[in-house]
Amino acid sequence: MTPFDITSFGLTSEEISAWAPLDRRYKNWPVVYVLDNANAVRGRPSIRNQSVSDVYVGESLNAAARMRQHLDSDAKKHLTTVRVIIDETFNKSVCLDLESYLIRMLAGDGVYQVLNRNDGITESEYYERERYRESFEKVFEQLKNDGVFIRSIPEIENSDLFKLSPFKALTQDQAVAVEGILEGLFADLESTATSTSVIQGEPGTGKTVIAIYMLKLLVDIQAAPPAEEFDSDSLFAEFFVGGYPELLAGLSFGLVVPQQSLRESIKKVFRKTPGLHPDMVMTAFEVGASEKVFDLLLVDEAHRLNQRANQPSGVQNRKFREITETLFGSDDTSKTQLDWIRARSRHQIFLVDASQSVRPADVPAELLGELVGAARAGGRLYPLLSQMRVAAGDDYVGYVRRVLGSGAGSGSLGSGFELAEPVHPQVFEGYDFRMFDSVEAMRAEIRARDAEVGLSRLLAGYAWEWKTKADKTAFDIEIDGLQLRWNSTQTDWIASPGSLEEVGSIHTVQGYDLNYAGVIIGRDLRYDPVAGRLFVDRDSYFDKKGKENNRQLGVVYSDDDLLRFVRNVYAVLLTRGIRGTYVFVQDAGLREYLGQFIPTFPA
Repeated sequence: MTPFDITSFGLTSEEISAWAPLDRRYKNWPVVYVLDNANAVRGRPSIRNQSVSDVYVGESLNAAARMRQHLDSDAKKHLTTVRVIIDETFNKSVCLDLESYLIRMLAGDGVYQVLNRNDGITESEYYERERYRESFEKVFEQLKNDGVFIRSIPEIENSDLFKLSPFKALTQDQAVAVEGILEGLFADLESTATSTSVIQGEPGTGKTVIAIYMLKLLVDIQAAPPAEEFDSDSLFAEFFVGGYPELLAGLSFGLVVPQQSLRESIKKVFRKTPGLHPDMVMTAFEVGASEKVFDLLLVDEAHRLNQRANQPSGVQNRKFREITETLFGSDDTSKTQLDWIRARSRHQIFLVDASQSVRPADVPAELLGELVGAARAGGRLYPLLSQMRVAAGDDYVGYVRRVLGSGAGSGSLGSGFELAEPVHPQVFEGYDFRMFDSVEAMRAEIRARDAEVGLSRLLAGYAWEWKTKADKTAFDIEIDGLQLRWNSTQTDWIASPGSLEEVGSIHTVQGYDLNYAGVIIGRDLRYDPVAGRLFVDRDSYFDKKGKENNRQLGVVYSDDDLLRFVRNVYAVLLTRGIRGTYVFVQDAGLREYLGQFIPTFPA
């Protein structure tokens, strides 16, 4: 028998008055409730084509009084249906957790606009948490049967709307970073000082999540909610009172995202999120060409901003020069897009990982080092340490980088790379990490994982020409008789139709999560067993912009320089998988070397 009960009624004075006396717990018991205005179309397959519906999730110890408050609220009075979830065993901590869970799932489902503020979703440990969380899925299924949700739990959890939603429960180091940045920002706003903050983290530590979360939090504080909407249990409750909303009044915010694919995915989330707008998500070119000076710019994947280099098109080359001339009075080739961001904003928050720089045109590691150093000296550097993506945790990411010699310590060029000492292949509990002798066998395993949990894809280094750009009937990658094609779209490739049949490049997956990643390491990265070192095969590396010399700055990139970028490419690809990573290696020497570190399948 289901221990919880869900009671539904209309959000009207008459229906609240009729409902409230039915159970003593409606006035004195912790409950969770869902309000929406889609009752007229709920459950119909065509709901996605209806006008946008709103939803609000809350928890209260006095649900009857809380419903009357919502009925009198200008922000909630248009909502028409109430669902109250009550369980004799639920306490306050359970209700806060269930509230957080339903907010995240509703935002990920994408049918409604979630009206909740982003004031710090609570996800604290409490007694028998895992047992209670099992009941959350049952609550979800009952609400889904009633038409509140359209998609299943796996479908939601695999979606960009869920993964890039601002409604996240933060890890401790993420919460510390957000609180520290907010305190510093508000102090600077009071003193009219400018500021630069840096959030630094390895793959999977949630840099993009933090950027989206913080922007939503700021616009919610700026909106100055009415007193009756204030919730003192929220993580950042202190910033919604005491003059903080007034400090943000009239300020302009923006999020700079260098990568096209990730940028479009974030815009999709912003279209569904009250207070956020897709126009807030910009390229560095759009910021540089803008006539306005933003009060605050957050820059995700700041290591992918460009220095002065040959751009993908002549139009962009001209724009780079024109923007620099406008901002600095002359065509100063030493200026980078980092300088544009500083010139076009009073406050900046950069989210960086220098070891994810993958092209010569990216901002040089030396400049990123200076940026991080200055932030550290000014007390504005915030490290992210907790691994949110990879189930194997921080150890796996560090292990991969050591094996490839591409960790944070390999920022110098030349021969400064150090490989890990040979060991027995490390097994990460709960994480499926294997190397395959056959790319066809790896592909079959990826397809099997996709059938089980979804979001499993093949990825590869840029070791093959992109023939299908000119000829859609051609094949790009041919290995042992298996013919494959590169990703057919640059935008939201992972979720696109046919992506399971294709191979994703670094430029379509950086910043994204997969459940399982099957990584093909081509002949661009090789191993010399005599010298005991990795080396790059320049002729087998087909990313033209990935190895192009910088004529504007007079820089010629050596093979050792190129090796740094290729290592970083594979380190990124090998850290996309949440549940597991499969590896196939073309070069025999590299395959033997990596066999010392990665368990082979079949064993």
